[in-house]
Amino acid sequence: MSVTTEPGLLGPQIALFAHALRLHQRHPDGVLPRDGEPYPDDDRHRSRPSYRRARDRRLYGADVAVILDRHFSQPDARASELVGTLRDVYVPIHRNDHIVAAALRADRERMRQAGRWLVRHSNDRNAATVGLTLLAADGAEDDIPLIQTIGLLSNHFGPLAADALQRRRGGTEALQWLAERVAGWGRVYVVEALCRQGAAKSRAWLLRRACDGDYLNGYFAGKVATTAHLHEAITSTDGDDDLIDHTGRLLRIMADCDGMGMTLEHYPPAPAVLAAHAAHLARQPPTANRYVDAAIIANYLTAKPPNRCGCTTEQRDHIVQRYLAVLDRPEWHAAVRAGHGLNSDFFAWFTGHVAARLRLAAFSDVAENGER
Repeated sequence: MSVTTEPGLLGPQIALFAHALRLHQRHPDGVLPRDGEPYPDDDRHRSRPSYRRARDRRLYGADVAVILDRHFSQPDARASELVGTLRDVYVPIHRNDHIVAAALRADRERMRQAGRWLVRHSNDRNAATVGLTLLAADGAEDDIPLIQTIGLLSNHFGPLAADALQRRRGGTEALQWLAERVAGWGRVYVVEALCRQGAAKSRAWLLRRACDGDYLNGYFAGKVATTAHLHEAITSTDGDDDLIDHTGRLLRIMADCDGMGMTLEHYPPAPAVLAAHAAHLARQPPTANRYVDAAIIANYLTAKPPNRCGCTTEQRDHIVQRYLAVLDRPEWHAAVRAGHGLNSDFFAWFTGHVAARLRLAAFSDVAENGER
């Protein structure tokens, strides 16, 4: 990765990129603890005065564009000089037309060098964000590792990192790498970018890995189901355990994500996908997580009018009975009683709401025996 040789900022504070890289080296295959927060500039960021935002949202970023135009009009100006200039202005964390236009007005090589320097060396999130916006306006593949690393601080840099990666050749693989290492809002931004690209290269991953069970998955679960053609995959007779388990997670999310994303009511293949999942579940070995997902799906189907689940009454009742037939098996009772991976607070909620509504035999026995 080529970057300008301009010296780094003076002072003891670590750059945001170095902070992300250090945490990634400690957690190379997983999500950074707390999304890497607190960031190195956290104290300064919280103590600075509130940004003056334009009343008209269409003007957000216009003042940043003025700063960039002035900077790039001066042939000898260094990228490091932008850090202080940008510190006290409002910088959008999503792609911004004003800032992108300023990037495109500048000499391309100089713009790229400034973007790389700001992302790699800035110890202030405003300047690093502007740097990432500059890189997102370009398409150089050499910058992918730089973008991925700062994108690990995904709550703040996730939207622009996803935007930058999806515009590059090799972006699908880069987005999948990042998606495996971000959670919360960051995962929303990255998975939505994968869905926008289509499923030509990412279908297998979307069908098996996209949802991590977080509440925010509701924003993209329906997009994953439609983009990856879930109905075709799950109605096949040779579905693997990862596909079946992820389908259960998707259905569980889509059953109760009103106001966030597509629900089962607006997912035309819902009856076929639900029935196929229940049929595959009957052939899987029992686990606590499979039991819980199936029970929560059945609970939502029972609690809502059939049309809210995308089903007729007959379809809904048949699917619920197929789920309950599996959950009532003795070996499935034993699996959920073992409760591996279920914390006590969740188990208490599940027992009092889902198990009680469905009258699950496993939980009647638990109450009678005084277990848990």
